[in-house]
Amino acid sequence: MPLCLTTLGENTAGRPRVLAEWGLSILVETDDQKILLDTCAGATVPHNASVLRVDLSTIDRIVLSHGHYDHTGGLRGVLAETGAVEVVAHPDIWGAKYGVFGERKRYNGIPFVREELESLGASFTLSRDPFWITDDIVTTGEIPMVAEYEQIDSRLYVKVDGELVPDQVLDDRALIIKTELGLVVVLGCAHRGMVNTLYHAREITGIELIHTVVGGTHLISASEERISRTVEALKELGVQRLGVSHCTGLPAASKLARALGDSFFFNNAGSRITIP
Repeated sequence: MPLCLTTLGENTAGRPRVLAEWGLSILVETDDQKILLDTCAGATVPHNASVLRVDLSTIDRIVLSHGHYDHTGGLRGVLAETGAVEVVAHPDIWGAKYGVFGERKRYNGIPFVREELESLGASFTLSRDPFWITDDIVTTGEIPMVAEYEQIDSRLYVKVDGELVPDQVLDDRALIIKTELGLVVVLGCAHRGMVNTLYHAREITGIELIHTVVGGTHLISASEERISRTVEALKELGVQRLGVSHCTGLPAASKLARALGDSFFFNNAGSRITIP
C-alpha cells in the first residue's frame, strides 16, 4: 500500500512560500484514504495546502491527536475547506486544559466550542479505544504508561469542578499505518511518551517491525537520561527512520541525530515522504 505523508504545518518551514507556525498538521494519504492528523494552531494549513497543491476538500476525515490549541486551533479554517467531515478523537479533547508556569497559567485547550465546529461540518466520533479507520489504519486510543523514564509534563493541568488538577493527557494518541515495510507511526505530541506509543502500536497491530516514526516527540525538556534511554529503545524496537517535529526541541533533536545517524531527519512544514 503506497503511503504519502505531507506535513502541512510545523514550527519550521522547509520549502519556499511554506509558512511555519507553532504546532503540527500532517496529511496521510493512501490509495483510498486521505486523513489529516491535527490542524496546527491557526491559519497556516490552508495556505500551505495551496502552496503544496493539496486539495483539502478531498480529505476523508480528521484525526485529533489531543486537545491542545496548537493541534486544534486550525480547525475552523480547515473545515471551511473540507465541509462536512468526520473528526476522530478522544472524549477528553473538550477538557479545559492549561499550562501552568509558576504563578502564570495559560489556557491551552481547543479555542472553539463544539457547537461552532459542528455548525461548520464537523461530525465528532469520540472513542477512548483504538479506532480502526480501515484494516490498515488505526488510532492508538489511550496509551499505557509502561516505560518508567517517560513522564507526563508536570506543567500540564486540566480544570475539573473549578480546580486545576494534573492532566494525564489521556486524549494523547497517534495514528498507525500498516505497510509492507512495517508500521508507520504518526505522532502528534507523544505526551504519554514516544516509546510507550510505539510499544502500544505493536500490541494493537500484532506487528513488531516499525519502519518510520514521524511527528512530535515531546522531548523538548527531557533529561539526558531520558534521551539516552529513548535512543536505546528506538534501536531495540528496530525503528528504521525517525522524523522529528514540533515539540522535540533542537537540543534533543541534535542528540537523536548524532545517535541515529542517517535514520534521523527533521520533518518540517513542506516535508513530503513516500513509503515505500
